[in-house]
Amino acid sequence: MKAVNMDPNAKLSFLERFAYGIGDYAGNLVYSAISAFLLVYYTNVVGASAASAASIIAVSKILDGISDLVMGYIVDHTHSKYGKARPWIARLCIPLAVCTVLMFSVPSGFAGKIQIAYMFLTYNLVSTIFYTGINVPYATMNSLMTVNRYERGLLGNFRMLLATAGTMTINTVVLKMTGFFGGGDAYTQKGWTMTFVVLMIVFVVLNMFMFFTCKERVTEESAAEKKDDVPFVKGIAGLMKNKYWVLMVIALFAMYFMMSCFFGSALYFTKYNMGNENQYAMVSNLLSAAQIITMFVTPLLMKKISKRNVFMIGMVIATAGFLLAGISTSYGIICLSSVIKGIGFGCGAATMFGCLQEAITYGEWYNGYGTAGMGNAASSFCMKIGSGIGTAALGWILDGGGFNADLEVQTSAALNSISVAFVWVPIITSVICIVCMIFFNLDKYYDKVLADLAQGKHRGE
Repeated sequence: MKAVNMDPNAKLSFLERFAYGIGDYAGNLVYSAISAFLLVYYTNVVGASAASAASIIAVSKILDGISDLVMGYIVDHTHSKYGKARPWIARLCIPLAVCTVLMFSVPSGFAGKIQIAYMFLTYNLVSTIFYTGINVPYATMNSLMTVNRYERGLLGNFRMLLATAGTMTINTVVLKMTGFFGGGDAYTQKGWTMTFVVLMIVFVVLNMFMFFTCKERVTEESAAEKKDDVPFVKGIAGLMKNKYWVLMVIALFAMYFMMSCFFGSALYFTKYNMGNENQYAMVSNLLSAAQIITMFVTPLLMKKISKRNVFMIGMVIATAGFLLAGISTSYGIICLSSVIKGIGFGCGAATMFGCLQEAITYGEWYNGYGTAGMGNAASSFCMKIGSGIGTAALGWILDGGGFNADLEVQTSAALNSISVAFVWVPIITSVICIVCMIFFNLDKYYDKVLADLAQGKHRGE
């Protein structure tokens, strides 16, 4: 069935932009839960050691990264009446929801190797197979809904606004819901299972709303692409020749490493270093609120000083916030640092995926063939590896400091290890992002790239 022709340079409606962003709100009901709570669930509910849990995540992320490349190849070779990417959202949202509930439902009778095997299997069903199967197509949709540069920037902005709202939702409701369903105890297995049953029903409904509202307009014909499929090896080679894509991949790897390590350590930091886990929601939500408010301003900033500069400035601001958090564990200082970090994250989050799509478009002009699915998949590969290693690094850092979940008061070495994950690791990764953006000077060439592609021309033609 041939799809109705639509304008590939379309200006999108508010509803469609919002629906696209809702996809990442839904995605963060899974991703943010893994980042912020999975290690806590494994150590404080299941009773697994931090080192064992970290090792499961680290090993799994290698498989997870490979699956991203495979899914990118599948997206590039998908041809349906719904497009290349969108059908995978409808096909896989229910399996992902079911497996997420199973991941947070480790049977109490399992111990030792059986427990580890169950954790490994369910984690990989969620992250390696089904989350990848939705997230790679979702990221690719940005480049398939329109080629309009400003609209792509807005889609990235809506995506990160609602992703942040999803993170805020998880930070606010999970411990309240686990406590409610657990009869007042936030760390019972029943409480965690029922919490994720409810959250995953919401997840499925939101994904189907996105599927029915968003449209793919950039077809192979409208993008003037060749009908011949690009071989896997050729696609990877083309990406590696694209210096702007490589810079964005390094920056995204650093961002996701930092976010997993930082957000994963936040509950530990408030519970043990600040001495009050009830302060977790406020500390986390101040960051998210500042990020959301900032992202309402970023479209204007992007017009004035470009996505690249907004991203770079944001990482400078975030670095300042992390440095402030290293000064004191007082509630006021940590809350202030959260606001500063949120402003920095807002600038980075609103622009990083728009910069990625521009790098992928540049690659089509530079190489003479397009690999939107592969470009997003390979980027997602690096983000997943960064995220997984960040979570694993947190577990290893805690284990190295002698963290013991059975102790109400941790040793000074354990408290220092939590501070390393919460403050100093993020500072290093933020600086890496700044360096990458210094060399990301695509703004000089992008107008010519678009003009040439509109005429069916590529580099050297």
